[in-house]
Amino acid sequence: MSDPKNPNIEKRSTPQFALYQRELLWKPHNTGQVAPFNTDPGQLEELAKQKLTEAGWYYASSNAGSSYTHLANRQAFFRHRIIPRQLVDTNTRDTRTTIFGHTVSAPIGFAPIGINKIYHPQGELPVARVAHQLNLPYCLSTAGSTAIEAVAAANGPGPRFFQLYMPHDDELTISLLSRAFASGFSACILTTDTWQLGWRHNDAATGNYAFYRGIGADIGLTDPVFQKRLAAAGIDPRTQPEEAGALWIDNVWHGRAWSWEKMPWLIRTWKRISGGKPFCLKGIQSVADAEKAVEVGCDGIVVSNHAGRQVDGAIASLDALESIAAAVGDRTYIMYDSGIRGAADVVKALALGAKFVFVGRLWVWGLSIMGEHGVRHVMKSLLADFDILMNVGGFQNVEQMMDRSVLESYPKAYAMIAEKSKL
Repeated sequence: MSDPKNPNIEKRSTPQFALYQRELLWKPHNTGQVAPFNTDPGQLEELAKQKLTEAGWYYASSNAGSSYTHLANRQAFFRHRIIPRQLVDTNTRDTRTTIFGHTVSAPIGFAPIGINKIYHPQGELPVARVAHQLNLPYCLSTAGSTAIEAVAAANGPGPRFFQLYMPHDDELTISLLSRAFASGFSACILTTDTWQLGWRHNDAATGNYAFYRGIGADIGLTDPVFQKRLAAAGIDPRTQPEEAGALWIDNVWHGRAWSWEKMPWLIRTWKRISGGKPFCLKGIQSVADAEKAVEVGCDGIVVSNHAGRQVDGAIASLDALESIAAAVGDRTYIMYDSGIRGAADVVKALALGAKFVFVGRLWVWGLSIMGEHGVRHVMKSLLADFDILMNVGGFQNVEQMMDRSVLESYPKAYAMIAEKSKL
């Protein structure tokens, strides 16, 4: 196993994350306790389902329509197989990478996910704390259920990025961006695929929408511009939480699409507020849109289909990644999310052209099961998985994974149907 007295540990530039495996394997003998919970994706999801309310479970697990995009995301990973190399000196392997000038522990970040208070009473705070502890980037969603400033305080020095759902209210947009920058968020990521929520059967069937129940509007309720909008509408959030929540979210997921014509204004506004910090688009799935993003001046893009939650029957995000990377990978910083379930998935996304990946549902399940400890357990397990894969797969650093030749791939027509619990 991973020897804690291994002299190479002191020579490494990053922690020996693999030691977490040893800690878990020793745990029953040392403490009489087993690991906090099983991080196998299928079992992790099932444990979260047992912990959550029906509303929390439906919101976290639902996908658009018949979940065909979600299925496509996972099947795309099954079509690619890592080719391990042997007798490589991985003793001083380096899991680090850089993103927008920040050196971080691994090419893995916390995806922006809203309304964390439906998963845990402390909302986004435990997640932000763990991101800081592990030196992984944290993304706060505009739909977050904790004030921007409070999340920043929990996250310490970061790094952290602000994901924007852009209101049709320029004064409110400017206020949100100003608060984010003042709170140390060093990049803005505009999500382009969610002007409104996709059709999700379970949520629609049960009237499941936290904002309409007075839960989750904290970012809006603490915003001075939105407070003016509440006053103008005659809404007192203390006595009318549902009306206040509705006014907020109907400004954010408003059903009115933005277009490319608005992007120069938004980029210019963020750059002015932040002194030139990076601006990115999240939701890119086509080469044409990736080219346009570069043309309008984006510093990066996130190749993402919102984990299959917005457009049913759409292209797998991983399938989109390779062609997009081939087209613009040398001109912009490419990030990836949608369907990451383990270290092998991270490696595959890097090999197909991403420089960084974000994970979402994994840490949501951890938060739902055991709060901050659960998030930490899930993410430390993922880092251990990544560190071990580098060791046994023959990778000395992250850059060596960014090579198409590390994969053997099958045609898109090939479909491996995994066990349902693994999807």
